[in-house]
Amino acid sequence: MLQRILLLSALLFLIDLYFFQAVKTLSADLAAPRKNLVYIGYWTFTALSVVIVGSFILFPNLAIPRFVKYYTMSVVLIFFFSKLLGALFLLIDDLRRLSVWGISAMSPDSGFDPTRKKFLTQVSLVMAAIPFTTLIYGMVRGAFNYQVRRVPLKLKNLPDSFIGTKIVQISDLHTGSFAFNSPLERVVKLIKKEAADIVFFTGDLVNNKAEEAENFRDILKNITAPKGVYSVVGNHDYGDYVPWDSAEAKADNFRRLTNFHKDIGWNLLMNENAIITKGNDKLAILGVENWSASNRFPRYGNLNKAKQGAEGAPVKLLLSHDPSHWEAQVIKEHPDIDVTFSGHTHGFQFGVEIPGFKWSPVQYVYKQWAGLYEQGMQKLYVNRGVGFLGYLGRVGISPEITVFELKKA
Repeated sequence: MLQRILLLSALLFLIDLYFFQAVKTLSADLAAPRKNLVYIGYWTFTALSVVIVGSFILFPNLAIPRFVKYYTMSVVLIFFFSKLLGALFLLIDDLRRLSVWGISAMSPDSGFDPTRKKFLTQVSLVMAAIPFTTLIYGMVRGAFNYQVRRVPLKLKNLPDSFIGTKIVQISDLHTGSFAFNSPLERVVKLIKKEAADIVFFTGDLVNNKAEEAENFRDILKNITAPKGVYSVVGNHDYGDYVPWDSAEAKADNFRRLTNFHKDIGWNLLMNENAIITKGNDKLAILGVENWSASNRFPRYGNLNKAKQGAEGAPVKLLLSHDPSHWEAQVIKEHPDIDVTFSGHTHGFQFGVEIPGFKWSPVQYVYKQWAGLYEQGMQKLYVNRGVGFLGYLGRVGISPEITVFELKKA
């Protein structure tokens, strides 16, 4: 652990030292007292960043409000990323100077000027300011810019009595990242406004611990639907990413989390199914534990088990947190599953979405990462998530509440 902190500190220092050259260049004409004040402020922030990050890593159980820790880490990360980008433009100037020096070494009359160009230094600061202001805006506004997306689902075998059925899907609440009640209260209000017949929640209720969700019990229990709220767990719900005093403590946390779903009236499907009926017509909702095609995430889902007893339903809707499950197993082995509902990717919380075009870095990891996908008669919908994790904001990829209407193909 100490080695990780020392390595991180060294990396921060080297980037800061390099970027500091821009600060020195642009403050060169300042009076000595002001120049010293700029230098002291710059290095004080760097030292504080190292101390804060190191403390959070070394002492994960410090009695600090969770949201304070998360937002502090996000701000440090934003500063680090911004200076890294600015340093890349300084590197361009240094490569230019190096090439000019090489030419001057061969031609003494070339008039080599070893000073750093002030213009390129200013460009490096501008380039550092762009991600800084963008990411800060993403924390203040983007994180809570909830979008209601409406998606018609045309299903070949849909019984007539289920035509027009409205389903709301939310995913990846990550309640541990919320500092206040008001954003989740808005989410609940938007859901209730839709008056859906069914609500789906597709995993990652918490970041790590059940208590994170328990803080919002009175809010989340207001998510209801006439035909029920159905939920599954995601990779973060198992508590795999924090240290525990014992295996028993970790298991107890998971029990608390699964019981929480039941306490607020959600039907948690742990490799199970629920059959909804209208007269003699049936619709099956299947739910599996986390199943990922990647070895980095758990694979506890058992789709064969989840289908037991639902074989006769003409339409099967699957809740599976990780969208890689769809292509890796669902469409290969279970052609009778009509639609899979997933989340997990958050759309990376960063990207570009305009009509007819979408891009995010996450697409280089997940082939299906946001929106509706189809192969043959089977469909997958990847919800962009309601919450956020790591970086406590969103830029270009808004948090999502999805409203589906079932139609006959």
